Amino acid sequence: MKRTRHSVTDHAVVRYLERVEGMDIIALRTLIGRKVEDGLDQGASGVVSEGFVYKLRDGVVTTVTPHNTPDRRTMRRARTSELPDE
Repeated sequence: MKRTRHSVTDHAVVRYLERVEGMDIIALRTLIGRKVEDGLDQGASGVVSEGFVYKLRDGVVTTVTPHNTPDRRTMRRARTSELPDE
């Protein structure tokens, strides 16, 4: 797909998904919150679930990335093992 000459903010994308596509953003927030609940309770800085890493800071989910994605600075993969979900 060809890139547009104009930028679009993340806020605009979220509102488009919510209002045009009919995506339930509150339900998505709830789903993400449930996935990281135990990690937040234990003071974790990240939670691995179903092949994705949920990064946490000060009790807030800040981003979601595929598990074992190379670090952007070093291009090295993390040497962690994923525990099975319960």
